[in-house]
Amino acid sequence: MSSHPFTACPVSPPEPAGDEPPSLDTLTCSLTVPGAPYSAQIARAAVRSVLHAYRLDPLAPAAVQVAGELMAAAWHLDPGRSLYLSVRYRDDSLRLTVYDGHAPHAHPRLAAHCEARRRAALRLMGAVVRDCGGAWGFG
Repeated sequence: MSSHPFTACPVSPPEPAGDEPPSLDTLTCSLTVPGAPYSAQIARAAVRSVLHAYRLDPLAPAAVQVAGELMAAAWHLDPGRSLYLSVRYRDDSLRLTVYDGHAPHAHPRLAAHCEARRRAALRLMGAVVRDCGGAWGFG
């Protein structure tokens, strides 16, 4: 007969006192949505909720607009594939990233054409980010 030591389940950490928001260092949220027209709506709602939970409501109007634009462009340029949204706060900056399944083009002319289409699709998003003093890019 063998014996197994008994261990208890870990205890949950205590809840924060009062109405204290979570630390911005812990703001890491991501979700995957279908590559469909309604994906932008889901992304906007998720970003709004996450920013509210972290008491970053002043950033919400621009961040919600950017998330919607990124998702809409990704869906439009690569419909039917899953889209991945990442929301992080690092180095005093909110970072929104969208990944799609569009494979890079091997032919330089096709790659340049695809990049030009993406830049054109993200023109509004770029203006919003620049107006807020931010930076944007894709790769």
